[in-house]
Amino acid sequence: MTPDSVARCRFAGTAVLLLSLVCVLALTISAGSFYTDRVDLLWRYALAWALFAAAVWTLRKVPGRQAAFLVVAGGIAVTATGLLAPPATSTDSYRYAWDGRVQAAGVSPYDHAPADPALALLRDRWLFPEGVGCDGPDRYPIPSSEGTRSCTRINRPAVHTIYPPLAEAYFWVVHRLSPEGSRHKPLQIGGALLALGTALVLLIALRLRAPARAAWWAWCPAVPIESANNAHVDALGVLLTVIALIIANQHRVGSGLLLGAATAVKLLPATAAPGMLSGLLARGGPPTRRRAIDALAIFGPALLVVTLAYLPYMLASHESVLGYLFGYLDEEGYDDTGGNRRYAVLRLVLPDSWALPAALAVLTVAALLVLRRGDAHRPWRGALVVTGTAFLVLTPGYSWYALLVVALAALDGRWEWLGIPLAAAVSYLGPQAGLGTAAYAVATLAVVAGCVTRMLLNDPPFSTHRAAPRTAAPRRRRAPS
Repeated sequence: MTPDSVARCRFAGTAVLLLSLVCVLALTISAGSFYTDRVDLLWRYALAWALFAAAVWTLRKVPGRQAAFLVVAGGIAVTATGLLAPPATSTDSYRYAWDGRVQAAGVSPYDHAPADPALALLRDRWLFPEGVGCDGPDRYPIPSSEGTRSCTRINRPAVHTIYPPLAEAYFWVVHRLSPEGSRHKPLQIGGALLALGTALVLLIALRLRAPARAAWWAWCPAVPIESANNAHVDALGVLLTVIALIIANQHRVGSGLLLGAATAVKLLPATAAPGMLSGLLARGGPPTRRRAIDALAIFGPALLVVTLAYLPYMLASHESVLGYLFGYLDEEGYDDTGGNRRYAVLRLVLPDSWALPAALAVLTVAALLVLRRGDAHRPWRGALVVTGTAFLVLTPGYSWYALLVVALAALDGRWEWLGIPLAAAVSYLGPQAGLGTAAYAVATLAVVAGCVTRMLLNDPPFSTHRAAPRTAAPRRRRAPS
């Protein structure tokens, strides 16, 4: 076969796998439901991941321009599958819609829970059904002053919102741009556009090194399900974090502003901060004063953005702008060392009472290693190490949190970390708690095996690059007079 024929065959093979992925995702999102048959949904999701892995594997051999075309076209098709049905596996977007509506009415979203009668005039039959409309599995009962059977689609209706201020600002913007009666669709479209924007940014950033890696994000099954179908605001935080990491070396102040904005959308992007200062504590390199200025150039603007984002809500709110944050941490078991939902991998080898201190110790070591030996030219690598390690030791049960790991893995090209979003999905969709623990354990082994293999191949997880120490310029000899 001629080289052109081989290239056409590779292109066609990847296109077939990609089309199969789109079909499976369409069926999964259209027919699947977290509340009806989670086992069937999990199997379809696993098939989608298998097709995704096969498609990105074959894409490696497709020529550059053809690969870029497949990334863009496939990313649009994959993301569009999330728009085929209402949210299938999460009810969070209903809270988003409510918070946007509350803000449009001039009320702080931090002051009232959805079940508060003070906001009864803002309710409609979509978010607050009555009578037979409360028969669905994703309905939450609320008190009614009229004696009728009342409920809401909003989860945790008796507690205040948990979302940071720029997330709330995003909900308000979407509400203001949404036509009357459009319900969940504007938030889904917003999530799809954010996902496609991230894919485009990755493709531009990787165009000279490995443009096909942008497909790791654009085609990942987690993206259409969590960003588009479930419309999770995490997609906005991911986009801001990716841009911040890409420009970190050229525009430190700009990257700090973007990191602060991402943190004010969802708190998780803060784990990328050590990556932005990779090698800060390395021996040699710039003097201490220069390093302090570099750190201040990032963290100063980031702190400023977070403060300015919270300030209007603090002035307008009568309640705490932290909302249900601490209640959520307690409910999810992050501060309960006696539970078995979090720190699951650590609990396999340590007593329960040691899990939380061990998790904090591991995260501290990971951050210090990035600051000491991280690659300053690739800040996303350090961000991936710290963020991925946080997932492996905390083992969160919500799959949309792992969207950030998908984007960071695409930037860095370390495929072994992609087991984390799959493990998070298994933990969320799995009918048994032990299944999620096993999935996270396998993901941990995959990361360890990948790191060991790369070290044997002289590609360690931490850079050996060091800034050259400053040396005195050679003295010029004076010409004889």
